Amino acid sequence: MVMVRIRSRDGLERVSIDNPNITVSQLKTLIQNQLQIPIRSQTLSTNQSLLLAKSPSDLLKFTDMSNPDTPLSSLSISHGSLIFLAYDGERTIAGPAVRPAGSFGRKMTIDDLIAKQMRVTRQENPHCDSVSFDRDCANAFQHYVNETLAFAVKRGGFMYGTVSEEGKVEVDFIYEPPQQGTEEVLMLLRDSDEEKLVEAITACLGMRRVGFIFTQTIMQDKKEYTLSHREVLQAAELHAESELKEWVTAVVKLEVNEDGGADVHFEAFQMSDMCIRLFKEGWFETEIGEDADPKLSKMKKDVVVGSKDVKEVDNDFFLVVVKILDHLGPLSSAFPIENRITQVTMRALRSHLDRTKNLPFVKRISDFHLLLFLAKFLDLNSDVPALADCVLAQTAVPEGYQLLIESMANT
Repeated sequence: MVMVRIRSRDGLERVSIDNPNITVSQLKTLIQNQLQIPIRSQTLSTNQSLLLAKSPSDLLKFTDMSNPDTPLSSLSISHGSLIFLAYDGERTIAGPAVRPAGSFGRKMTIDDLIAKQMRVTRQENPHCDSVSFDRDCANAFQHYVNETLAFAVKRGGFMYGTVSEEGKVEVDFIYEPPQQGTEEVLMLLRDSDEEKLVEAITACLGMRRVGFIFTQTIMQDKKEYTLSHREVLQAAELHAESELKEWVTAVVKLEVNEDGGADVHFEAFQMSDMCIRLFKEGWFETEIGEDADPKLSKMKKDVVVGSKDVKEVDNDFFLVVVKILDHLGPLSSAFPIENRITQVTMRALRSHLDRTKNLPFVKRISDFHLLLFLAKFLDLNSDVPALADCVLAQTAVPEGYQLLIESMANT
């Protein structure tokens, strides 16, 4: 049995496939049967920009899955792959299944009734002991959102580092994927090819993805909540995707200080176990109206909070506070960062090498963002691991690679 994830305007859903060698046409039939979306209404793509399409002509630009006879295997779609779906019309999304009771089904005992309830309580302790930010990477992120974006639009990134046996998370760099931010919404336009490079570099450095960081805008600061309903949904989705129990969600925002000025403030949380369970089982309402209260998350079915059955839960119930520390990590964050307003070019590489010419060459390239830039031009299976191994061990970079990088900078 193979499962693929389907991301649409309704959120993240799953489709089960018995035969992994099916075609696009057969996948559309399964989507029709399992998600109740007619085949004629479906447009599929592995490109998440599909979700930004505003007209039928925009949809026609996404052709990678337009041929109904294309095998999924030829598109590198396998168990756990993410496919984007656009469709016209409306549909009703089924909530969690409920077994009948009383005269219309089996009789339920008190224990059965208690077991069926989703009881939302505050989780006191996180699964991670603390999260420590490398000072340079934290400063590079907050400086951009403060000085360049002025906290006017949302910005986010994936945190990478290590997790100790004691559950201590260390963040050594932040990868910022392609994205589009507004005052209220952060849409990640994730690039699977670029993320493959990120994961390859990370693996060679002995690190992994450990969390998600995002900003709240100055407009949000006027509202009385810690995380909005949209932020809870996004944080829960990324936490659930990671399958890492120590996964950390960090928030960066401006706060008014005692002198009436504004200070940049970091907060860290874990989404509670119940929050992740509710998300995985599809209890969250993903359609959010403009008049919805941002401090409440809506459920498709009643949950129990305290002694009440409710369909709206205060978002703070889903947050578990994590202690924040800082450290000086093994990497710098001096090289221009990917997917920002200013495109990174070979001139940036030249400038970086000139600025660091008094350092050993391995120190000059000990920067994740520089390694990611180089990886787009080098061999992923040989060159990238060789350079990353030098950075990890802080050993001399072979002369051939030094000459290659210098020549790239001079083009």
